[in-house]
Amino acid sequence: MAEQVEFKSNGNTLKGILVRPEGVTGDVPLVIMAGGWCYTKEVVTPHYAKSFHAIGCATLYFDYRNFGESEGDRRQHLNPWEQIEDYRNAISFAQTLKGIDHKRTGIWGISYAGGHVIIAAALDSRPAFVISTVPVVDGFQTMRRTHGERRFAELQKLIADDRQARFEGKPGGNMPMSPKEDPTKELSSWPFPHVYAGFMGIKAKEAPLHEHWNTIESTEWLLSYVVKPYAQRIVETPVMVALARADNITSADLEVEMFNAIASPDKKLVSVGGIDHMSLYTNVDHLAKMGKVQAEWLEETLARLDR
Repeated sequence: MAEQVEFKSNGNTLKGILVRPEGVTGDVPLVIMAGGWCYTKEVVTPHYAKSFHAIGCATLYFDYRNFGESEGDRRQHLNPWEQIEDYRNAISFAQTLKGIDHKRTGIWGISYAGGHVIIAAALDSRPAFVISTVPVVDGFQTMRRTHGERRFAELQKLIADDRQARFEGKPGGNMPMSPKEDPTKELSSWPFPHVYAGFMGIKAKEAPLHEHWNTIESTEWLLSYVVKPYAQRIVETPVMVALARADNITSADLEVEMFNAIASPDKKLVSVGGIDHMSLYTNVDHLAKMGKVQAEWLEETLARLDR
């Protein structure tokens, strides 16, 4: 039941996959999905989508501009506002689909996209629900914590030098997404060798289009990224925020602070044990464990929306 689809977002053609649940008639709920600091169509989202298919939902997972098979002139460039715009245009595309219940269409995101869906729901009244998975919610604090004070100062200098070069008309530079080995010897956006190993394994098995680098400017954008002010604007939309108890990349205290700021009383916070941030990309059992928790919440939420 998988269908290759495409839609426009600010002039770029974005590629995605629409999957309708088998054996279900009538208009079905839809979960719109995108990935974090990577492309989407073959990384993670297809696995999570299975949990939603099992409860009778369709899924639409797509690649942001500049990633995977989608168009975009600056490859591997992550501007969070452009990506949030891509989510909103995916919602607009979903509104044109037949066989979809547009009043029960919502958004799902993981890691960086876990923050994106909170912001998108704060800006856009159309999502019927939001599922945020191990979200990045404060880029400055996350980078400062993960790099450490000394290394963070070096990262800030790299970003400042890149900005100066771009001001002088030179092309912006690139940097590794994460280091292959020693994070003290190679500046990267996410200084965890196990992230490199995990994504290289995914690339070899199921995601050949994955590229393990990004523009330096992408990391500069991350430093200005804060979700909490937008969370306060979500007043009625049902929201689930799902954390990994052993997560050493995004910080639980920051995530909980953001969750507490959500104004909607129809919200749920879960902390799932026995998993960490990267295992939600690499361990199929862990993906299924998180997917089951989210699908159970969504099934209950959709039943309430019907009343």
